[in-house]
Amino acid sequence: PCRDVTTPLPGYVSTRLRGMSRSAALRPKWTGPLRLALALLGFPLPAGSLGPRPALVCPAPDPLGGPPARKPLALASRCSCTTGGPGMPSAASAHVKSRSSVYPGSTVKRLPVSDAQVDWSHSWPEYRPVQYTDPSAMNKPWSDPDIGSFSPKFNRVDGAVDRTSFEGSYRVEKGKPLNPRGRTGLTGRGLLGRWGPNHAADPIVTRWKCDASGARASHPLSKKPVLQFVSIKRKDCGEWAIPGGMVDPGEKVSLTLQREFSEEALNSLQVSPAEREKINERIRNLFKSSGFQVYTGYVDDPRNTDNSWMETVAVNFHDEQGNSVSELPLQAGDDAGQVQWVDVDSSFPLYASHSHFLELVAKERKAHW
Repeated sequence: PCRDVTTPLPGYVSTRLRGMSRSAALRPKWTGPLRLALALLGFPLPAGSLGPRPALVCPAPDPLGGPPARKPLALASRCSCTTGGPGMPSAASAHVKSRSSVYPGSTVKRLPVSDAQVDWSHSWPEYRPVQYTDPSAMNKPWSDPDIGSFSPKFNRVDGAVDRTSFEGSYRVEKGKPLNPRGRTGLTGRGLLGRWGPNHAADPIVTRWKCDASGARASHPLSKKPVLQFVSIKRKDCGEWAIPGGMVDPGEKVSLTLQREFSEEALNSLQVSPAEREKINERIRNLFKSSGFQVYTGYVDDPRNTDNSWMETVAVNFHDEQGNSVSELPLQAGDDAGQVQWVDVDSSFPLYASHSHFLELVAKERKAHW
Protein backbone atom coordinates (compact mmCIF):
# COMPACT_ATOMS: atom_id res chain seq x y z
CA PRO A 1 0.00 0.00 0.00
CA CYS A 2 1.05 3.59 -0.66
CA ARG A 3 2.32 5.81 2.13
CA ASP A 4 0.44 9.10 2.13
CA VAL A 5 2.76 12.09 1.92
CA THR A 6 1.86 15.78 2.15
CA THR A 7 4.73 17.24 0.12
CA PRO A 8 5.01 16.98 -3.67
CA LEU A 9 7.44 14.39 -4.95
CA PRO A 10 10.03 15.19 -7.61
CA GLY A 11 8.95 12.29 -9.75
CA TYR A 12 7.41 8.88 -9.80
CA VAL A 13 7.88 5.54 -11.41
CA SER A 14 5.25 4.00 -13.67
CA THR A 15 3.66 0.92 -12.18
CA ARG A 16 1.50 -0.18 -15.07
CA LEU A 17 0.84 -3.84 -15.37
CA ARG A 18 0.32 -5.40 -18.76
CA GLY A 19 -2.06 -8.26 -19.22
CA MET A 20 -2.12 -11.24 -21.46
CA SER A 21 -3.66 -10.81 -24.91
CA ARG A 22 -7.27 -12.07 -25.15
CA SER A 23 -10.59 -11.46 -25.60
CA ALA A 24 -22.90 3.15 -21.68
CA ALA A 25 -28.14 15.24 -16.96
CA LEU A 26 -30.73 13.12 -15.51
CA ARG A 27 -33.73 15.11 -16.65
CA PRO A 28 -35.36 16.61 -13.58
CA LYS A 29 -38.11 14.02 -13.32
CA TRP A 30 -39.14 12.31 -10.12
CA THR A 31 -39.36 8.95 -11.93
CA GLY A 32 -35.58 8.53 -12.21
CA PRO A 33 -34.80 8.37 -8.48
CA LEU A 34 -37.77 6.06 -7.98
CA ARG A 35 -36.48 3.61 -10.58
CA LEU A 36 -33.01 3.78 -9.08
CA ALA A 37 -34.39 3.03 -5.61
CA LEU A 38 -36.34 0.07 -6.97
CA ALA A 39 -33.25 -1.21 -8.74
CA LEU A 40 -31.16 -1.01 -5.61
CA LEU A 41 -33.78 -3.15 -3.92
CA GLY A 42 -33.06 -5.83 -6.47
CA PHE A 43 -35.35 -4.95 -9.36
CA PRO A 44 -33.79 -4.69 -12.85
CA LEU A 45 -32.13 -1.31 -13.23
CA PRO A 46 -32.39 0.89 -16.29
CA ALA A 47 -29.61 3.40 -16.69
CA GLY A 48 -30.10 6.86 -18.04
CA SER A 49 -29.19 10.35 -17.02
CA LEU A 50 -26.59 12.95 -17.24
CA GLY A 51 -26.21 15.20 -14.28
CA PRO A 52 -25.27 15.16 -10.62
CA ARG A 53 -25.61 11.77 -9.06
CA PRO A 54 -25.43 10.70 -5.43
CA ALA A 55 -22.51 8.79 -4.07
CA LEU A 56 -23.03 5.14 -3.31
CA VAL A 57 -21.91 3.17 -0.31
CA CYS A 58 -21.50 -0.47 -1.20
CA PRO A 59 -20.57 -2.46 1.88
CA ALA A 60 -22.07 -5.76 0.77
CA PRO A 61 -20.05 -8.88 0.23
CA ASP A 62 -22.85 -10.42 -1.83
CA PRO A 63 -25.19 -9.01 -4.51
CA LEU A 64 -28.37 -8.88 -2.41
CA GLY A 65 -30.90 -6.11 -2.39
CA GLY A 66 -31.10 -3.43 0.28
CA PRO A 67 -32.87 -0.11 0.81
CA PRO A 68 -31.18 3.19 -0.06
CA ALA A 69 -29.74 5.08 2.90
CA ARG A 70 -28.10 8.41 3.70
CA LYS A 71 -25.01 6.92 5.27
CA PRO A 72 -23.03 3.66 5.11
CA LEU A 73 -24.99 0.75 6.51
CA ALA A 74 -23.94 -2.82 7.13
CA LEU A 75 -26.38 -4.20 4.57
CA ALA A 76 -26.07 -6.91 1.98
CA SER A 77 -26.54 -4.30 -0.73
CA ARG A 78 -23.67 -2.53 -2.40
CA CYS A 79 -25.77 0.49 -3.21
CA SER A 80 -27.07 2.78 -0.52
CA CYS A 81 -27.11 6.42 -1.38
CA THR A 82 -25.42 9.45 0.06
CA THR A 83 -25.30 12.82 -1.57
CA GLY A 84 -22.40 14.17 -3.51
CA GLY A 85 -20.72 14.12 -6.89
CA PRO A 86 -20.19 16.64 -9.68
CA GLY A 87 -22.35 16.87 -12.75
CA MET A 88 -22.11 15.85 -16.37
CA PRO A 89 -22.99 17.69 -19.58
CA SER A 90 -26.60 18.71 -20.05
CA ALA A 91 -29.08 16.15 -21.31
CA ALA A 92 -29.86 18.58 -24.10
CA SER A 93 -26.33 18.28 -25.51
CA ALA A 94 -26.19 16.55 -28.88
CA HIS A 95 -24.60 13.13 -28.98
CA VAL A 96 -21.48 12.99 -31.17
CA LYS A 97 -20.08 9.46 -31.26
CA SER A 98 -23.59 8.19 -31.96
CA ARG A 99 -23.36 10.01 -35.29
CA SER A 100 -19.97 8.64 -36.35
CA SER A 101 -19.77 8.46 -40.14
CA VAL A 102 -19.11 4.74 -40.52
CA TYR A 103 -21.00 2.37 -38.24
CA PRO A 104 -18.55 0.25 -36.19
CA GLY A 105 -17.70 -3.21 -37.47
CA SER A 106 -19.14 -2.47 -40.91
CA THR A 107 -18.81 -0.38 -44.05
CA VAL A 108 -22.29 1.08 -43.56
CA LYS A 109 -22.31 4.88 -43.60
CA ARG A 110 -24.82 6.89 -41.60
CA LEU A 111 -26.88 9.66 -43.11
CA PRO A 112 -25.05 12.83 -41.99
CA VAL A 113 -26.93 14.63 -39.19
CA SER A 114 -25.86 18.12 -38.13
CA ASP A 115 -26.11 19.36 -34.54
CA ALA A 116 -29.14 21.43 -35.50
CA GLN A 117 -30.89 18.37 -36.96
CA VAL A 118 -30.37 15.96 -34.06
CA ASP A 119 -33.42 16.80 -31.94
CA TRP A 120 -36.63 15.11 -33.00
CA SER A 121 -38.46 18.42 -32.57
CA HIS A 122 -36.57 19.75 -35.58
CA SER A 123 -38.77 19.30 -38.66
CA TRP A 124 -36.96 17.26 -41.28
CA PRO A 125 -39.46 15.71 -43.74
CA GLU A 126 -36.65 14.53 -46.00
CA TYR A 127 -34.96 12.48 -43.25
CA ARG A 128 -34.31 9.03 -44.72
CA PRO A 129 -31.76 7.29 -42.48
CA VAL A 130 -29.92 4.12 -43.40
CA GLN A 131 -31.46 0.92 -42.02
CA TYR A 132 -29.01 -1.58 -40.54
CA THR A 133 -28.96 -4.47 -38.09
CA ASP A 134 -25.72 -6.40 -38.00
CA PRO A 135 -26.05 -10.12 -38.78
CA SER A 136 -24.13 -10.89 -35.58
CA ALA A 137 -27.02 -9.35 -33.59
CA MET A 138 -29.72 -11.47 -35.22
CA ASN A 139 -31.30 -14.67 -33.94
CA LYS A 140 -29.34 -14.69 -30.68
CA PRO A 141 -30.65 -15.47 -27.17
CA TRP A 142 -29.71 -11.91 -26.13
CA SER A 143 -31.27 -10.15 -29.13
CA ASP A 144 -34.79 -9.09 -30.08
CA PRO A 145 -36.48 -10.24 -33.29
CA ASP A 146 -37.69 -7.75 -35.86
CA ILE A 147 -40.51 -5.40 -34.93
CA GLY A 148 -43.71 -6.89 -36.30
CA SER A 149 -42.78 -10.45 -35.47
CA PHE A 150 -43.25 -9.65 -31.76
CA SER A 151 -44.81 -6.89 -29.67
CA PRO A 152 -42.35 -5.54 -27.09
CA LYS A 153 -43.72 -3.48 -24.20
CA PHE A 154 -41.68 -0.30 -24.30
CA ASN A 155 -41.22 2.06 -21.34
CA ARG A 156 -41.77 -0.78 -18.86
CA VAL A 157 -40.26 -4.03 -17.65
CA ASP A 158 -41.19 -6.47 -20.38
CA GLY A 159 -40.99 -9.90 -18.79
CA ALA A 160 -37.33 -10.22 -17.78
CA VAL A 161 -36.20 -7.43 -20.15
CA ASP A 162 -36.07 -3.92 -18.73
CA ARG A 163 -37.17 -1.49 -21.46
CA THR A 164 -37.44 1.57 -19.22
CA SER A 165 -35.04 4.49 -19.40
CA PHE A 166 -33.79 7.07 -16.91
CA GLU A 167 -34.23 9.56 -19.73
CA GLY A 168 -37.91 9.34 -18.96
CA SER A 169 -40.63 8.01 -21.22
CA TYR A 170 -39.29 7.81 -24.77
CA ARG A 171 -41.40 8.09 -27.91
CA VAL A 172 -42.52 5.11 -29.95
CA GLU A 173 -43.43 5.64 -33.60
CA LYS A 174 -44.64 2.96 -35.98
CA GLY A 175 -43.93 0.38 -33.30
CA LYS A 176 -40.27 1.41 -32.89
CA PRO A 177 -38.73 3.38 -30.02
CA LEU A 178 -36.98 6.67 -30.76
CA ASN A 179 -33.58 7.48 -29.31
CA PRO A 180 -34.28 10.05 -26.54
CA ARG A 181 -31.19 12.04 -27.53
CA GLY A 182 -32.27 12.41 -31.13
CA ARG A 183 -31.33 11.32 -34.61
CA THR A 184 -28.23 9.26 -35.40
CA GLY A 185 -28.52 8.83 -39.17
CA LEU A 186 -29.20 5.10 -38.87
CA THR A 187 -32.23 2.98 -37.94
CA GLY A 188 -32.48 -0.64 -36.85
CA ARG A 189 -30.52 -2.19 -33.98
CA GLY A 190 -27.02 -2.08 -35.43
CA LEU A 191 -24.82 -4.19 -33.13
CA LEU A 192 -27.15 -3.86 -30.15
CA GLY A 193 -29.42 -6.62 -28.95
CA ARG A 194 -32.50 -4.73 -27.79
CA TRP A 195 -34.89 -2.28 -29.35
CA GLY A 196 -34.81 0.77 -27.08
CA PRO A 197 -32.39 0.99 -24.13
CA ASN A 198 -29.62 -1.57 -23.80
CA HIS A 199 -28.50 -1.59 -20.17
CA ALA A 200 -24.88 -2.00 -19.11
CA ALA A 201 -22.81 -1.70 -15.93
CA ASP A 202 -19.26 -0.30 -15.67
CA PRO A 203 -17.16 -0.98 -12.55
CA ILE A 204 -14.40 1.65 -12.19
CA VAL A 205 -11.75 0.09 -9.96
CA THR A 206 -9.07 2.53 -8.77
CA ARG A 207 -6.00 2.70 -6.54
CA TRP A 208 -3.42 5.35 -5.68
CA LYS A 209 -0.25 5.41 -7.72
CA CYS A 210 2.93 4.91 -5.69
CA ASP A 211 6.50 5.93 -6.35
CA ALA A 212 9.52 3.66 -6.03
CA SER A 213 9.70 4.22 -2.28
CA GLY A 214 6.06 3.23 -1.77
CA ALA A 215 4.86 6.78 -1.12
CA ARG A 216 1.74 8.10 -2.81
CA ALA A 217 2.79 9.79 -6.06
CA SER A 218 1.74 13.33 -6.96
CA HIS A 219 1.55 14.79 -10.44
CA PRO A 220 4.42 17.24 -11.06
CA LEU A 221 2.10 19.92 -12.48
CA SER A 222 -1.15 19.70 -10.53
CA LYS A 223 0.61 18.53 -7.32
CA LYS A 224 -2.40 16.29 -6.72
CA PRO A 225 -2.18 12.55 -6.02
CA VAL A 226 -2.44 10.33 -9.07
CA LEU A 227 -5.15 7.70 -9.36
CA GLN A 228 -4.82 4.58 -11.46
CA PHE A 229 -7.73 2.55 -12.80
CA VAL A 230 -8.10 -0.87 -14.37
CA SER A 231 -8.50 -0.38 -18.11
CA ILE A 232 -9.07 -2.89 -20.88
CA LYS A 233 -8.29 -2.59 -24.56
CA ARG A 234 -11.41 -3.56 -26.47
CA LYS A 235 -11.01 -6.18 -29.15
CA ASP A 236 -13.75 -4.77 -31.36
CA CYS A 237 -12.34 -1.27 -31.85
CA GLY A 238 -8.91 -1.22 -30.21
CA GLU A 239 -9.87 1.59 -27.81
CA TRP A 240 -9.10 1.58 -24.08
CA ALA A 241 -12.17 1.39 -21.87
CA ILE A 242 -13.58 0.66 -18.42
CA PRO A 243 -14.22 -3.09 -18.07
CA GLY A 244 -17.98 -3.50 -18.20
CA GLY A 245 -20.77 -5.28 -19.99
CA MET A 246 -24.43 -5.82 -20.50
CA VAL A 247 -26.91 -6.45 -17.70
CA ASP A 248 -28.49 -9.85 -18.30
CA PRO A 249 -32.31 -10.05 -18.26
CA GLY A 250 -33.51 -9.99 -14.66
CA GLU A 251 -29.97 -9.56 -13.30
CA LYS A 252 -29.19 -7.10 -10.51
CA VAL A 253 -26.76 -4.42 -11.55
CA SER A 254 -24.69 -5.09 -8.44
CA LEU A 255 -24.07 -8.62 -9.69
CA THR A 256 -23.25 -7.37 -13.19
CA LEU A 257 -20.58 -5.03 -11.81
CA GLN A 258 -18.86 -7.85 -10.00
CA ARG A 259 -19.24 -10.37 -12.82
CA GLU A 260 -17.97 -8.08 -15.55
CA PHE A 261 -14.91 -7.01 -13.61
CA SER A 262 -14.05 -10.65 -12.98
CA GLU A 263 -14.60 -11.71 -16.57
CA GLU A 264 -12.94 -8.82 -18.38
CA ALA A 265 -10.19 -7.69 -16.04
CA LEU A 266 -9.31 -10.80 -14.06
CA ASN A 267 -10.32 -13.51 -16.50
CA SER A 268 -11.95 -15.54 -13.76
CA LEU A 269 -13.57 -17.80 -16.33
CA GLN A 270 -10.17 -19.22 -17.31
CA VAL A 271 -8.78 -20.20 -13.92
CA SER A 272 -9.21 -23.15 -11.60
CA PRO A 273 -12.14 -23.18 -9.13
CA ALA A 274 -9.75 -22.53 -6.24
CA GLU A 275 -8.19 -19.51 -7.98
CA ARG A 276 -11.61 -18.23 -9.00
CA GLU A 277 -12.76 -18.30 -5.38
CA LYS A 278 -9.68 -16.34 -4.30
CA ILE A 279 -10.39 -13.72 -6.96
CA ASN A 280 -14.05 -13.47 -6.00
CA GLU A 281 -13.11 -13.08 -2.33
CA ARG A 282 -10.82 -10.16 -3.18
CA ILE A 283 -13.57 -8.56 -5.25
CA ARG A 284 -16.16 -9.04 -2.51
CA ASN A 285 -13.79 -7.40 -0.04
CA LEU A 286 -13.21 -4.47 -2.39
CA PHE A 287 -16.91 -3.99 -3.08
CA LYS A 288 -17.58 -3.85 0.67
CA SER A 289 -15.67 -0.56 0.67
CA SER A 290 -17.31 2.77 -0.14
CA GLY A 291 -18.48 2.93 -3.72
CA PHE A 292 -19.15 6.16 -5.56
CA GLN A 293 -21.94 6.14 -8.12
CA VAL A 294 -20.25 8.06 -10.87
CA TYR A 295 -22.96 8.07 -13.50
CA THR A 296 -26.30 6.60 -14.42
CA GLY A 297 -27.57 7.32 -17.89
CA TYR A 298 -27.42 7.51 -21.64
CA VAL A 299 -24.06 6.76 -23.21
CA ASP A 300 -22.87 8.48 -26.38
CA ASP A 301 -21.82 5.19 -27.94
CA PRO A 302 -20.92 4.65 -31.63
CA ARG A 303 -23.19 1.59 -31.67
CA ASN A 304 -26.30 3.69 -31.00
CA THR A 305 -29.04 4.03 -33.60
CA ASP A 306 -32.35 5.87 -33.88
CA ASN A 307 -34.06 2.83 -32.33
CA SER A 308 -31.45 1.26 -30.03
CA TRP A 309 -29.08 2.93 -27.60
CA MET A 310 -26.73 2.28 -24.68
CA GLU A 311 -27.36 3.30 -21.07
CA THR A 312 -25.11 2.43 -18.15
CA VAL A 313 -24.50 2.52 -14.42
CA ALA A 314 -20.88 3.37 -13.56
CA VAL A 315 -19.69 2.83 -9.98
CA ASN A 316 -16.21 3.55 -8.60
CA PHE A 317 -14.73 1.02 -6.17
CA HIS A 318 -11.50 2.37 -4.70
CA ASP A 319 -8.74 0.19 -3.24
CA GLU A 320 -7.58 2.83 -0.74
CA GLN A 321 -4.92 0.72 0.95
CA GLY A 322 -3.71 -0.98 -2.21
CA ASN A 323 -4.03 -4.43 -0.68
CA SER A 324 -7.13 -5.77 -2.44
CA VAL A 325 -7.35 -6.21 -6.22
CA SER A 326 -4.21 -4.08 -6.57
CA GLU A 327 -2.21 -7.16 -5.66
CA LEU A 328 -3.87 -9.48 -8.17
CA PRO A 329 -2.14 -10.19 -11.50
CA LEU A 330 -4.29 -8.66 -14.23
CA GLN A 331 -5.21 -10.97 -17.06
CA ALA A 332 -7.38 -9.99 -20.02
CA GLY A 333 -10.50 -11.98 -20.73
CA ASP A 334 -13.91 -11.97 -22.41
CA ASP A 335 -14.01 -8.92 -24.76
CA ALA A 336 -10.63 -7.54 -23.70
CA GLY A 337 -7.41 -7.73 -25.68
CA GLN A 338 -5.21 -6.24 -22.96
CA VAL A 339 -5.68 -5.07 -19.39
CA GLN A 340 -3.50 -2.84 -17.24
CA TRP A 341 -3.44 -0.20 -14.54
CA VAL A 342 -3.58 3.21 -16.25
CA ASP A 343 -2.98 6.66 -14.77
CA VAL A 344 -6.17 8.74 -14.56
CA ASP A 345 -5.34 11.70 -16.78
CA SER A 346 -7.32 13.93 -19.14
CA SER A 347 -4.85 13.24 -21.96
CA PHE A 348 -5.63 9.52 -22.07
CA PRO A 349 -8.34 8.81 -24.73
CA LEU A 350 -11.05 6.35 -23.81
CA TYR A 351 -14.03 4.63 -25.42
CA ALA A 352 -17.48 6.25 -25.58
CA SER A 353 -18.18 8.47 -22.50
CA HIS A 354 -15.62 6.79 -20.26
CA SER A 355 -13.33 9.85 -20.06
CA HIS A 356 -16.18 11.80 -18.47
CA PHE A 357 -16.66 9.06 -15.90
CA LEU A 358 -12.97 9.14 -14.93
CA GLU A 359 -13.06 12.94 -14.64
CA LEU A 360 -15.88 12.65 -12.12
CA VAL A 361 -13.95 10.01 -10.17
CA ALA A 362 -10.85 12.22 -10.06
CA LYS A 363 -12.87 15.17 -8.77
CA GLU A 364 -14.58 13.05 -6.15
CA ARG A 365 -11.26 11.64 -4.93
CA LYS A 366 -9.53 15.07 -5.19
CA ALA A 367 -6.99 13.53 -7.51
CA HIS A 368 -5.13 14.71 -10.58
CA TRP A 369 -7.07 15.03 -13.82
